[in-house]
Amino acid sequence: MKQAIYTVVGMIGSAIASVFGGWDASIKTLIIFMAIDYVSGLIVAGVFKNSSKTASGGLESKTGWKGLCRKCMTLALVLVAYCLDWVIGTNYIRDAVVIAFIANETISIVENTGLMGVKLPAVITKAIDILQKKSEDKSNDI
Repeated sequence: MKQAIYTVVGMIGSAIASVFGGWDASIKTLIIFMAIDYVSGLIVAGVFKNSSKTASGGLESKTGWKGLCRKCMTLALVLVAYCLDWVIGTNYIRDAVVIAFIANETISIVENTGLMGVKLPAVITKAIDILQKKSEDKSNDI
């Protein structure tokens, strides 16, 4: 029975990994960063009561579910990028999308770290401000 469960779990894991273009370093990194971001967000809201996502700054289940939905959509976009690569016979669209989401998760992790009161080097805060400004400018252009 134990062997059958391991086999089924392995088959499901392999199927999921193949859907996303394989279980390579970029996907592992993205999933690790997504988990760190989610947990650090929970800590900011639950322990420090300093979340910018809620009115009270504390934990709210609806906000947590929204965060999980966003993480799922991130993975869905990775799947879309992989399918585009598959159709046109390339392998760089998925990688570019994954790298962009890794950068986004990194920024969020650093922001959460700052909300916890950890002193950040000025170069990191300036880089985040620049990236956020560019993001706002692009969204205003659309």
